[in-house]
Amino acid sequence: MQKLFYTLLELFGWIKIMLSPFLMGLIIGALCYFGLGNDLGRVLGVLIALSGLVIGVIWATKIYKKQGTIQFLSRIMATPELDKEEKENNL
Repeated sequence: MQKLFYTLLELFGWIKIMLSPFLMGLIIGALCYFGLGNDLGRVLGVLIALSGLVIGVIWATKIYKKQGTIQFLSRIMATPELDKEEKENNL
């Protein structure tokens, strides 16, 4: 049961990491798609969105294999500066 829970957490973390470059590619691709409005815009938009997806998958998989997605996300979301200020205020 614990292994299933750990696997689901890692999968959730993998998806969160993968979504960051994918959403950036999707937004830039949409700007190309709507900005140009022709066949070139459609092709560029799709290629940029797909490249964001591929970069996201590669990046998330590399992080998963190297250190684990949950550990990576917890390090990113940590705020040691705020923790240090809180300790100083309590003294």
